[in-house]
Order: sequence, then C-alpha cells, then structure tokens
Amino acid sequence: MTLTILVRKALIKDLNSTFHNTLCDLLISNSIITEISQNIDTQADQVIEFEGLHLSPGWVDLFVTGTDPGYEHKDTLDSIADSSSKGGFTHVFLTPNTKPVVQNKTGIQYITTHKHIFPVKLHPIGAITKNTEGKELTEMFEMQKAGAIAFSDGAKPIQSAGLFIKALQYVKAFGGQLIQIPDDQSIAPNGQMNEGVNSTLIGLPGKPVLAEDIIVSRDIALTQYADSKLHITGITHLNSVEKIKDAKKEGVQVTSSITPHHLYFSEDDMMNYDTNLKVNPPFRSEQNRKDLISAAQNGDIDCISSHHTPQNIDLKICEFEYAGFGMIGLESTFGVLGAVGITVDRILDMICFNPRRIFNLPSTIEVGAIADFTLFNPNSEFEFSKSDIASNSNNSPFIGKQLKGKVLGTIFENKSSIK
Repeated sequence: MTLTILVRKALIKDLNSTFHNTLCDLLISNSIITEISQNIDTQADQVIEFEGLHLSPGWVDLFVTGTDPGYEHKDTLDSIADSSSKGGFTHVFLTPNTKPVVQNKTGIQYITTHKHIFPVKLHPIGAITKNTEGKELTEMFEMQKAGAIAFSDGAKPIQSAGLFIKALQYVKAFGGQLIQIPDDQSIAPNGQMNEGVNSTLIGLPGKPVLAEDIIVSRDIALTQYADSKLHITGITHLNSVEKIKDAKKEGVQVTSSITPHHLYFSEDDMMNYDTNLKVNPPFRSEQNRKDLISAAQNGDIDCISSHHTPQNIDLKICEFEYAGFGMIGLESTFGVLGAVGITVDRILDMICFNPRRIFNLPSTIEVGAIADFTLFNPNSEFEFSKSDIASNSNNSPFIGKQLKGKVLGTIFENKSSIK
C-alpha cells in the first residue's frame, strides 16, 4: 500500500537544499520526497497545512537520559519517542545510564531494534567504562558496529585523565566520538547549586565553576594530545565557551552544547527551593546566563542538548537536598529557545545543522531524499502545560511559562506525528 503525504505552503529552512528559504509544497510517497514545487495539485492520504508553517530537516537531541531498561517508571523507550516527536526531534541520543548499563552489543540492540509508532529514531550512546564506574574500558568498537552513535558515561563523567585519554585513542581508531559532561566530582561533591552569595543566603552547599573549568581544560588538552574527537555537553559558563573557542582555533576537534534551561534560568530563580531547578551542572549567575545567550546567538556554542532527565514525583516532592537532579526538556526545548530571544536561524543551527554535521547524520530536503522533517511555527506563543508533556514524568519548571515557537509535528520515513 502506497502512503502519500502532501505538505502545503511550507517555508523550507535547509542550508543544504536548493529550496532554502522558499515557500513550497512537498509530496512524500513511501518515505521518499517525490516532488517539491510551488503548487502540487494531487490527491494524498494525508494533507498537512498550517498558518506560518516552516519545515526543516529533523532536529537532533544529543543527550537524553536513558531510563529503559531498569527505570521504566520514569520513562520508557515509547514515552521518550513520543516526547521527542512532540518536541520536534527525529533523532535522539540516549545515555547508557540504564539498568543494566548499555555497555555491549546486546544493550545497543535492545534500543536499535525496539519498534515504536513515532516518527523518531532512537540512537544508543554506549558506555565508555564498564558499569559507568570509570575504572575499565568497554568494547566500544563492538558497540559501534552494533549501532552506537557515540560513547559516554552519561551522568557520570570520567574522572581519570589516564583512562579518558585511552578512551580517546581507542575511538580514534574507528572514527568514534566521546561525549562528556564537564564536572570534577572531587570538588564540592555534595554541591546542590552554584557556589556564591545565593547558596550562602539559602543555606545550600555550593558547587563552584572551578569543577567545570578543570575538566574542560583537561579534556581539551587530552583531545588535542590524542588527536581525537570530543563533544562537551552541558557547559554552563562563559569560561568554557572561550576555552573551547580558543581550542578550535588551534585545530582541536572539540565541540560543545548547552541546555535550554541554562539559557532561561539562573541561580536567582532558586531562592524558593524549587526542586525542579536542581540540575547538574547547576545554574550560574544572571550575568552569566545573559553571556551564554549572546554566545549562543553569535555562534560560539555549537549545539543545544535538552539533558532530558525524568524523575518520579517522590524524587522531587521532598527536601531540596534529597531531591534528584535534572528536569525533563524534550517537549519544551524549542519554545524555551524562542522565549530567550534566540533567532530561528541560530536555533536551527544548534538543534539541526550542527549536530547533524558533527555526528554525521546527513539530510537534505530534495527530491529523492528520505523524509526526515520537523514542522514548526517559530512565531507562535503559548503557555506550556502538562498537556504538552508525553513523558511519564512531569518534573518541568516550564509548566505555566510563556514560550515562543510551536512544534507542529515530525515526519520520519513513512511515519507522521501530525493528526
């Protein structure tokens, strides 16, 4: 049975397409783009038409906390795929912090062979060390052959410089790439928020920027020495932006991503002990937040990663020091970026074109290409609510916030999330 989808009057946003910034109709037949023109007069099984419709290659989230297997009460592969599609993502990288840890061929295949109904591809990130304990390397080459998109210990960054450089040298042999959160966990290991005046005022243990600075500097030096590739995710401070920028000028193969919530919130928002704002790395100063927005807008930050981290209600409805770290973010990412004033072209650079280039996920909107789209209206303003959430968890501080930029749906191969 032939399935056809007709998209009408979409402004195409694709730097790699001859149709970039043109208003066109698109016809998809059995997962393939068969026609692009200003007016397509044909019958289709599904016709998609919205006011202010924009269409780009599908978006990519490089860092989503893995919860399945082992923590399905927080999220399943199905609910993650649903959340991803609602947020406009057609490619999502899942960290290996599951139970058991994703650290071998079987763990990779559990994700790559999972069948779901949503227009999203879930990409497993393989663990760098066994059980993410930071002691002994896994067989990363075996996982790469099975479908691992990259390698990381996820929420447990590698603390040993000697082990990390071995991992960098290992993956270089087969063109692999590591992903690391910059956090020296020996510095203020019990830190609950940014170290500063606010942490003193509300009586919470602080975590200094130094913990991030040390790992960023160290990992850049190790990557340069190994002549390998590294993506540093979850940077929170302008110091990190400048160090990575300088390293690139020296030819180091290092890239970076920041979370949308670090562009929206600062430590000033934590004075009422909202546990949904307990994240690691923590929010920094208000001035630093503004500096990060400027860095994102001018191109000094490569990508946006949601760091979507579902937590069940018991880990958030409790005293701050006992609350779990993290917030969900797949469904709210695009609207948050618009709300803080990032232009649509820069947003697309960070959630579409740059991550696709860095992790070799080619896509272009041309006749003959496989359908892999996100449909959105960048100017639509709305109040984010629980009804926008598909995750099994609701730990979002954006509920009730006014956001800008509405995802209308995704199309991936022969699947569409647009009703």
